[in-house]
Formats: sequence, structure tokens, C-alpha cells
Amino acid sequence: MFIEAPSLKRRLACWLYEGMIMFGVVFVAGYLFGSLTQTRHGLDNRHALQAFLFVVFGIYFGWFWHKGQTIAMKAWHIKLTDRLGSQVSQARAVWRYFLSWVWLLPPLLVAALGKLSAGEVAVIVFGWVLIYAVLARFAPGRQFWHDIFAGTRLVDAKPGVAPPALA
Repeated sequence: MFIEAPSLKRRLACWLYEGMIMFGVVFVAGYLFGSLTQTRHGLDNRHALQAFLFVVFGIYFGWFWHKGQTIAMKAWHIKLTDRLGSQVSQARAVWRYFLSWVWLLPPLLVAALGKLSAGEVAVIVFGWVLIYAVLARFAPGRQFWHDIFAGTRLVDAKPGVAPPALA
């Protein structure tokens, strides 16, 4: 039995809101990195900064997903559980973080292989995000594919409504 996920529209709105929150996380982490490494130019140490941000994002999402909800997920009343409706383990949350990069890595790899303009990269990324989101319609319970592979699921977390559990 598969419990259907919150609507795709709600999940994508939450995803966009999460992006705005991540802007603040990037700002603080970038400031911390720049201060600790004494980086004076934006292109200096950029690969180290990208690796640092990858780890910071992993800590952010791993922590909040283990607890069940990020800040954006709380605002949109969406909760992350394992397949049985229980709290997600820290390891599973980190595994989901790695798998969730399927949202961005394929188009960015295509962009890296070709000499594309920023506008072309934006179109490819936006197109892939839409394709990946629509593919959820064909997944069990309309979950995102990275959730299925991670053994997690997104459920409604509206106040006063108990999340469904699988027996």
C-alpha cells in the first residue's frame, strides 16, 4: 500500500521556499568560509568553498530531515518519514541528501560538458527540474524517485491530522 504524497504544487512551492532559506545558509556559510580562509576574491578557493557548502547543506538537511521537517517543510505542512511512517534515521537522512542531488547534477553535468551560456544552463536546469517533478506522477504513491530509493516518503503534516502509517 502506498500513501500519496502532498500535491506536486505544494511540494514544489516548499522546494522554492527552501531555496530562499538556503540563500541565507549560503550567505552565513560563505562569510564563515571567507573569514576562516581569508579569501579576498570570489573566485579564489571556489572549489574548496563548493565542497564546504556541500558539507554544510548535508548537515542542514541531514539534521532537519532526521527531525522530520526543515523550516520550509514546517511552513508548508509537509513531513518526511520512512516507509513505515516513523522518524527517519540520521543515516537515511544523509543518504536522501546524496540522492536528492538528482534534482541538479544531471543538467549541471550536461552544462559542464558543453560550452553553454548562462541562459542555456538555466533552461536546461529548469527543464530537468520540471521533468523530474512530473516523473513523480508515475512513481508509487506519487513520491519523488529519490525518496523511493532512500526509503523515505513525504506526507501531509497539517495541524490536527495524524500522518498515515503503513501496517
